[in-house]
Amino acid sequence: MRRKDREINDLNEIVEKIIDKSDVIRIGLADGDYPYIVPLNYGYSFNNGELEFYVHGAKAGRKMDLIRKNPVCSFEIDTAHKPVFIKDKKYATMNFESAMGRGKIEIIDNEQEKIRMLDSLTERYEPPEGFVYNPKSVPVTEVMKIVVTEITGKANRKKA
Repeated sequence: MRRKDREINDLNEIVEKIIDKSDVIRIGLADGDYPYIVPLNYGYSFNNGELEFYVHGAKAGRKMDLIRKNPVCSFEIDTAHKPVFIKDKKYATMNFESAMGRGKIEIIDNEQEKIRMLDSLTERYEPPEGFVYNPKSVPVTEVMKIVVTEITGKANRKKA
């Protein structure tokens, strides 16, 4: 990372300040000469220094074809965007917090694991009290776990 002054090395800080606050993960998949980038909602677990993301989607389509062909991905998450204008210095910047990394995608077949991961995902978005998703959707939904193999954080937190 070129800007070492913006680097975040503490995994706990990356989880608490970036992953927990954002609502979209973008995954990059190998697709010939160009990457294929997909924005997804996500759940996650962070236990004993191990980080996993949970995502879902249709069982068929380009995303699933690419994952089945090559189950590795890059990912990016960002939050806390705010422009900063320092008029006396005629300087402008953008505050942000972001995390980028790589991982291996596993397609989950076990129905109880799928339910646990879908519950994790749903709970992050604060559904209305008493919301229960249709259990008939579980067998027709593809649920995937991204096991994080590397991650870095970066932030610009300038004061105006």
